[in-house]
Amino acid sequence: MGGTKIAGALVDDGGRILVRARRPTPAGEDGETVMAAVAEVLAELAGSPLWARARAVGIGSAGPVDASAGTVSPVNVPGWRGYPLVERVRAAVGGLPVELVGDGVAMTAAEHWRGAARGHDDALCLVVSTGVGGGLVLGGRLHPGPTGNAGHIGHISVELDGDPCPCGGRGCVERIASGPNIARRALALGWRPGPDGDATATGVAVAARAGDPVARASYERAARALAAGIAATAALVEVRIAVVGGGVAGAGEVLFAPLRRALREYATLSFVRDLAVVPASTGTDAGLLGAAAATFGPRPRVTARR
Repeated sequence: MGGTKIAGALVDDGGRILVRARRPTPAGEDGETVMAAVAEVLAELAGSPLWARARAVGIGSAGPVDASAGTVSPVNVPGWRGYPLVERVRAAVGGLPVELVGDGVAMTAAEHWRGAARGHDDALCLVVSTGVGGGLVLGGRLHPGPTGNAGHIGHISVELDGDPCPCGGRGCVERIASGPNIARRALALGWRPGPDGDATATGVAVAARAGDPVARASYERAARALAAGIAATAALVEVRIAVVGGGVAGAGEVLFAPLRRALREYATLSFVRDLAVVPASTGTDAGLLGAAAATFGPRPRVTARR
């Protein structure tokens, strides 16, 4: 469940997506109109002969979410504030169990189950896109926390006197490293889009790859913010791998090279020094796979490496 689309799927125990449904999110409409789009997705899935085998529904939603209350308040869906999504979905699916997590936690569940964090007992997974979210695997188990938001690295402050963040804090990782903020800083320092007019972080990445110093500096600053947040998280809970996904991660080495360099500066304690940083591998299906994995409880556990 996001500000752009509502995607649904029937997913089996092996992580195979068997049936898909999708609707655009009417993000500017009232809450019931948004819920009607969710209901359409559920109805399309329920029309499959495979629906009879469904035993639970997982929801990965843009946040904030409150899993303990079953409510969601996505920043980019103003019609939903404290919206009782779990209750409404449970009613729509005939009382099946429903599990709610934030979208960063869903991505983490997917990467631990079927992606780059598979086989790791302790991991941090990040979504770096329009915002910066994340989630944790600790002791081989997904750790969503009481409200489903644990691991939300985007709102760790890495600049105590930095710019105000919409969350109310200052100098948050998201305020520096999200796609819109990478582009905002590059434009403020004099970078201009190329002939295609792409003024997003993708356009900045293209320019950085071509050697533009302002574009490169914007990505390097974002990388340092991410590195500081990752190192702080590793020092706190001893994760051994950080998996980075989302649209900004598509910049490849434009982001990952300075990120690894900066991490060597910040992650200096003996127990975090060997922290690995790798790209995510579940791609655009991460939300669907993660929502499914969140319903499986401990069963997706795949452990080997610490």
